[in-house]
Amino acid sequence: MTDPVLTAPETTAPRRTSPLVVLVHTVTFRQARQVVPAAIPVVAAVGVDGPGVVVALVVAVTALSLLFAALTWWRTTYLDTASAVVVTRGLLARSVRTVPNDRIRGVEVEAPALHRLFGLVRVRVDAAAGTLTGGDEEVVVDGVPRAEGDRLRTSVLTHRRAAAVSPGTDPSAPPPEEPAEQELARFDRRWLLYAPLVASYLAVPLAAVGALSRLLQELPRDLRPDLTGPDLTDVRVLVVTAVVAVVLLAVGAVAGAAVVNWGFRLVRRGGSLVAVRGLVTRRHTELEVDRIRGGTLAEGLGMRLVRAARVNALVTGLGAASRRGQLFPLGPRAEAVRLLGLLVDDPGPLAPHPPAARRRAVVRAVGTGLLVAAAGAALTVLTGFWGVLAAGIVLTVLGVPLGLGRYAALGHATGPGSFSVRSGLLVREQAVLQRRAVVGWQVRQTWFQRRAGLATVVACVGAGNGGYAAVDMAADDVAAFTVAASGPWAAAPGTGAPRPTG
Repeated sequence: MTDPVLTAPETTAPRRTSPLVVLVHTVTFRQARQVVPAAIPVVAAVGVDGPGVVVALVVAVTALSLLFAALTWWRTTYLDTASAVVVTRGLLARSVRTVPNDRIRGVEVEAPALHRLFGLVRVRVDAAAGTLTGGDEEVVVDGVPRAEGDRLRTSVLTHRRAAAVSPGTDPSAPPPEEPAEQELARFDRRWLLYAPLVASYLAVPLAAVGALSRLLQELPRDLRPDLTGPDLTDVRVLVVTAVVAVVLLAVGAVAGAAVVNWGFRLVRRGGSLVAVRGLVTRRHTELEVDRIRGGTLAEGLGMRLVRAARVNALVTGLGAASRRGQLFPLGPRAEAVRLLGLLVDDPGPLAPHPPAARRRAVVRAVGTGLLVAAAGAALTVLTGFWGVLAAGIVLTVLGVPLGLGRYAALGHATGPGSFSVRSGLLVREQAVLQRRAVVGWQVRQTWFQRRAGLATVVACVGAGNGGYAAVDMAADDVAAFTVAASGPWAAAPGTGAPRPTG
C-alpha cells in the first residue's frame, strides 16, 4: 500500500488569466496608480502650459499603465488542485499564496461593468481568518473568462467538500445526489423605498457630492463653472433648498441600493447558499451551509420605524466579512426573521434584563448632560452666559429616552440548540448562534456593575465580529446562561463566571 505522504505531487500546469485583462487594467490604471504620488512632483516641475504637454502626459501614463498591466498578467498564475489553491504573482518580489481546501469558506464570482464588456469575471476565494497579510483573507483570481470562472468556482467547492469527507468514508463511492435548487429569498423592488432610512445607503449620495466638489476644486480656474448658491437668507428659498436636498438625498440612496442589490436572489444549492446581486457589478457569492454558525438581525433606527431589517450569516473563518456574509440586504422584518430561522433554530423570546440595567442605562445617558449643565451653571454665575446651561439641560432631558431605548434593546434567550443576545440603540443587532459556535466565554464587570449586581457576558465565536455580548444581565444569571447556551464546560472552575448558589 502506498503511503499517501510519499505520493508524487500533482503535475497540473499553472494557468494564466485572460490576456484581455491587460486592457481592463490599462483602462482603469490599476497598476499605474502606484506611481501617481511619484509623478505629481514631476508634473509640478514641468508645468501644464499647453495641450501638447497634457497629451504627452496622457500618453505617458497610458503607456506605463499598459506596461505594468502586461507585466502583472505575465507573472501571475493560478492553480486549483485537489488539496489547495495556489496563486503566484510578482516580478521582482515573487508572492505565492497557498490556501488548503479545508480552509476555504466560500467563493465569490463578481463581474464589474468593464469586465462584463470583455466577458471576464473576478473570482474571490474566501480563506479562513487569521492571515499575516494585514487582514487580507481572500485569494483573488482577476480576469478569467466567465466559463473558466464557473469552472474554478465549481472545482474549488468540489475539492473543498472532498477535503471535508470523514476518514471512514470510501473515497471511491459516488457522491450523494444533491437536491434541486431551493429559492430562499428574492429581492422585491418595492423594498428599495427603505433605502433612505439606512445610513449606509445615505452615505452613497453624500460621497458622490463630496467627490464632485473635490473634482471641481481640482479643475483649473478658467474651466470651473461659475455657480452661485441660493440666497439662504430668504426663508422660502431656504425651505425649498432643504426640501430639494432631502429629495435628492433620498433618490440617491434608492439609486445606490438598486445598484448594489438589483436582482438579488438567495438559493440553496446542495450544501451551499448562493446569493446573486448587483446592477453594474454582478456578484455571485457561495457559502457552505456546514460553515454557518448562526446569523445577525440588524435594525437601524430608521429601519425600526418601518419594521425593516437585514440578515447576515455568521460563517466560521470569514471574520467580519459583512458583505460576503449578507444573505438579506434589506426588506420587511418578518421576512428577515423567517430567513434567520432557516439558518439557525429560534431559541425563543428574549428575556428582559433586570431593572438595575435600566437605571444604569439612564444614568449613563444623562451623565454627560448633567456635567454640561453643571459647567453651564458655573459659567452663568460667573459671566451671565446661559447658553451652555441650556445645552446641558437639553442633553439631560434627551438622555432619558436615550437610556430607556438602550435598555429596551437588551435581551437574551437560550434554546435546545441555540441562544440569542441583543443590544444597540442606533443599530439594534440581535445575534442568534448555534451552541457549537461558542469557543469561550468572557465575563466583564466594572465597579459600578458589581455594585448593581450586573455583568456583561461575551460569547467568543470564530465567526462574524468574534464576540457577541449580553450587556448588563443579572450577575446571578450568568452561570445558568453560559451553561444553557454552550454546555456544562462553561461552569467549570476558573472560567470566571459566577457559580450558581444553592
